[in-house]
Amino acid sequence: MSPVDALPADVLRRCCDPDALPFETTAELNGPIAFIGQERPMSAIRFGVKMHRQGYNIFALGPAGLGKHTLVRRTVEERAAQEPSPPDWCYVNNFDQPYRPSVLKLPTGKGRDFKRDMEHLVEDMQTALSAAFESEEYQSRRRALDSEFQDQQQATLVDLQEDARRRNLALLRTPSGLAFAPLKDGEVLPPDEYEKLPEEEQQRIQADVEVMQEELQKVLSKAPRWEREMRNRLRELNREVAAVVLNDLIEEMSGKYGDTPGIVAYLDAVRRDVNDHLGDFLAAGEKKHQAADGDSPIAFVDSVSPLRRYQVNLLVDSADVEGAPVIYESNPTYTNLTGRVEQMAQMGALVTDFMLIKPGTLHRANGGYLILDALKVLINAYAWEGLKRSLEFGELRIESALQMLSLASTVSLEPEPVPLDVKVVLLGDRMLYYLLSQADPDFNELFKVTADFADEVERTPETQQSYAGLIATIVRNESLRNLDRRAVGAVLDHAARLVSDSERLTAQLQAIVDLLQEANFWADEAGSDLITAEHVRQAIDAQIFRLDRVAQLMQDEVLRKTILIETDGAVVGQINGLSVLQIGNYAFGQPSRITASVR
Repeated sequence: MSPVDALPADVLRRCCDPDALPFETTAELNGPIAFIGQERPMSAIRFGVKMHRQGYNIFALGPAGLGKHTLVRRTVEERAAQEPSPPDWCYVNNFDQPYRPSVLKLPTGKGRDFKRDMEHLVEDMQTALSAAFESEEYQSRRRALDSEFQDQQQATLVDLQEDARRRNLALLRTPSGLAFAPLKDGEVLPPDEYEKLPEEEQQRIQADVEVMQEELQKVLSKAPRWEREMRNRLRELNREVAAVVLNDLIEEMSGKYGDTPGIVAYLDAVRRDVNDHLGDFLAAGEKKHQAADGDSPIAFVDSVSPLRRYQVNLLVDSADVEGAPVIYESNPTYTNLTGRVEQMAQMGALVTDFMLIKPGTLHRANGGYLILDALKVLINAYAWEGLKRSLEFGELRIESALQMLSLASTVSLEPEPVPLDVKVVLLGDRMLYYLLSQADPDFNELFKVTADFADEVERTPETQQSYAGLIATIVRNESLRNLDRRAVGAVLDHAARLVSDSERLTAQLQAIVDLLQEANFWADEAGSDLITAEHVRQAIDAQIFRLDRVAQLMQDEVLRKTILIETDGAVVGQINGLSVLQIGNYAFGQPSRITASVR
């Protein structure tokens, strides 16, 4: 067997020729370059954001430091700027089922107007109703009803009194109610004189009293019916008076929002509910006047006011959103994603209502794009299940994790689901992507677009020039000193060393950003206006020095002959080798003896 030729050092390590770079400093490179060699994943992302079909969400995979988040966000924002702004979403009271608040969809920016108009409508109804019920016409009709009821009662009692007089009995009002007493010569007979009457006379009087008591009970049994009739007629009168006020105000509001589905029906429900709760309006109006006069600290429509039921919970306000929203959620917990129903303390108890419904990130990203770190979603309890459920069914249900697991025993709200139209982009490493693909059957159905970012790019004169442009872009973005061409060459050599391949360059931009920041530090220490190759090497040496304590200890073991490595002569079945060890982010070589045996 012919011996293997030794490899010279210049073959093992390819150094960049600074003279081959067509610039003096990076200040001459003006074109912004965001990435190099990532055409494949960028094409996948562009496809994913344009593909508006269920399940075509995106998973961008690759190790940390590649700039995935920056590239994804930039691409998504370019697309989002061309799309329309999303609608506004509001929650309003469901008067028939208060525990199931209703959701309303409004055109972009109309949510604010609707919320403000409803506040004005409630104030106008309150003022107009107070004026209507204080008017002379209403008071006159109310007095007529009261008088009719009293006259009816009085006429019945007069008839009863006349009947009693014919039996020589008087109808008396006592602290315990109405009672009958015998009469003599038109005067009530005292008890002592009653006792002196013959027994037959007493029995006759007692029989007449019992007859009149039965008549009295018949009259009294009619009183509740008369009162109900009175209340019904008064209620009809109130509805009649209120209808004149409400119809004009509601019709005006309905005309403004007539082209918005759901609002006209909601306003009709408001009209009916106000008619059923006129007393709340009149009481709130009195409190409002007292507060205006300085006699009461009670504010109009406060947290416990009955009129709170007519407020609007503006869940998502898109008035200031230009194009489709692009949101990155850094803390994707279950409630941060899907929203929550808050509670407030009232009279020593926790209560809630539709005004305490708070949106999640999915609500704010609805109609646009949501970027999430896949690992953060998975480590937050129930966040992954909540996200999958929302994407699978195309709707957002706001419920606690206990409700989702059917473990909640307390009464809470069940808000109407919000229709969901969002594109989700997950960022994660390859191992996480492969695990989800194998372990979760829903994953491949919901994330059909894979954007696989490369760890490294081919080293050619063209990519070296592009890499130099990327370095210039980093310098501008990070406000660093410019590099001369030799410094750029040193960075390129280090980029090749990071991938252990002289024919390729690393695509992990964060490592290059860190190197440039540290080289800028050493240039500042030296008082230099430019970053030179010496500053780059100084930064690399400083990085190694901070990390190579263990490597130095192992090399000392060789130098002190604690570990014996024979470098002269030859032994059958034995050869020296170099093993590469990695501790953290630092890799180093360690001499090792490799032996072989034959059996």
